[in-house]
Amino acid sequence: MSSHFVEVQGLAKRYPSPGGAQALTVFENANFGINKGEFVCIIGHSGCGKSTILNILAGLDEASDGVVIMNGKEVSGPSLERGVVFQNYSLLPWRSTLKNITFAVQARWPGWSRDQVVEHSMKFLELVGLKGVEQRKPSQLSGGMRQRVSIARAFATQPQLLLMDEPFGALDALTRGMIQEELIKIWEETHQTVFMITHDVDEAILLSDRILLMTNGPQARVAESVQVSIPRPRSRTDIIHHPAYYKIRNHLVDFLVNRSKELSGSAQRQDFSAVDSTHPAVVDPGTAAETAPTITYRQAAG
Repeated sequence: MSSHFVEVQGLAKRYPSPGGAQALTVFENANFGINKGEFVCIIGHSGCGKSTILNILAGLDEASDGVVIMNGKEVSGPSLERGVVFQNYSLLPWRSTLKNITFAVQARWPGWSRDQVVEHSMKFLELVGLKGVEQRKPSQLSGGMRQRVSIARAFATQPQLLLMDEPFGALDALTRGMIQEELIKIWEETHQTVFMITHDVDEAILLSDRILLMTNGPQARVAESVQVSIPRPRSRTDIIHHPAYYKIRNHLVDFLVNRSKELSGSAQRQDFSAVDSTHPAVVDPGTAAETAPTITYRQAAG
């Protein structure tokens, strides 16, 4: 039995090639766990399969190999137990801000009274700082406000697993920072389990307990699980002064700039292979001495 709330075992995604050619392997041998209440970010270059992994976790896509176990049960198809926040907000344009949330809450708890649904929905609107605009349509909101509605809706349904696909990618830096702080506040109150894709190293350090690093695709894999050893609560202005911050940041940047290509599946098969390429290496750069990371390889046979 798995010790993790979510267990990803041997996950792979392949697409058939025309004319009987070898299938394209986007990623393979993805093995990682997520603990209950943990906030995990995943980072990797475009094309490594991050969004595909998230969609498989959500039940919106199927893996070519492997399995996802959540709370002891195999994930198969979409479920209200798994909520998703997309980059493009995904709001219903004909419904008000409040009704975009009550619609989801009613689906989650069909036995609730109207007053219960509204009270619960308003609580989460207030948590993301949107009290007073509950009657506006999405077209009357800014991009940042729309994304806050999307986040409030996802948290309001209290899914067992919340999946976020670059939810702040389309926002300007100031709005992004403000919503990051709102997200921290709402997560600290709900303690929900979160799996989030981001391209922003600083965002990952601010938000997550652990950061999964993927090698370049095709044939990508989850190579490292990086601990973020900075105590909570965190704020953008404070974490940069923590002694672990730049150690973690430098490690992440070094991986993305240099080692993600060196460790990619195609390069491994040509030049070298890791001692254990199926499970991510557990790394805690925040507590390590300030030296360059070292990883041992063995020559591939044949």
